[in-house]
Amino acid sequence: MSRQAEAPMDIGSTRVDRDRRLVDALRHGEPTAAERLVTTYGDRAYRLAIRITGNDEDAEEVVQDAFWSVTRKIETFRGASAFGSWLYRIVANAAYQKLRGRRGRRSDVSLDEVLPFFDEHGAHAEPVADWSPRVDDPSRQTEVRVALTSAIDELPAKYRAVLVLHDVEGLSNGEIGEALRLSVANVKSRVHRARLFLRKRLDDYMTTRRRSDRNSKGVANVRVAAAVAV
Repeated sequence: MSRQAEAPMDIGSTRVDRDRRLVDALRHGEPTAAERLVTTYGDRAYRLAIRITGNDEDAEEVVQDAFWSVTRKIETFRGASAFGSWLYRIVANAAYQKLRGRRGRRSDVSLDEVLPFFDEHGAHAEPVADWSPRVDDPSRQTEVRVALTSAIDELPAKYRAVLVLHDVEGLSNGEIGEALRLSVANVKSRVHRARLFLRKRLDDYMTTRRRSDRNSKGVANVRVAAAVAV
């Protein structure tokens, strides 16, 4: 067996050890077990649910349903994977089911239509502007954060789920694969494509913002010139 194949199991064992007391409390039906579950995983489960469903009310229902399932099905958890991965799988499945049952839901954007173009060598076929200094500008961070959140919301649900688990929750590719029943290669691909999409959206936003700033400065200069002339 390759080292790459062994990694998820090693990670899973470590995570199970960390949550062992919580799992034992749930299995024994301890009075505080449900509260401890919410305290430990409530925020993380909600972040995943809201990114998949895109709706506060739906996300809250998903988390409630998922935690109810966890407490009822705790005996089916055998410890072959991390408890957290098992819980995330339940949350994700509940969120996807909520999406399928929602009438008139929006159509997910096709990433192939908006991802940057690459040449045969894998390099960007179009010039990529370096707007990182403007992103670091404290006066721009709030609007950039809003633009980034909007871009994440545009991603298809399956890409949002992987991105949140990887870049927000800090799970490894192996853990995400366990949680979402994906191969490590598939996880890597989705994370990479999601990041490319976000960069493209931020590049579009920063380009538009730069043009707007230039136009604003031009109008301001005309006004100053007119005032001086008077």
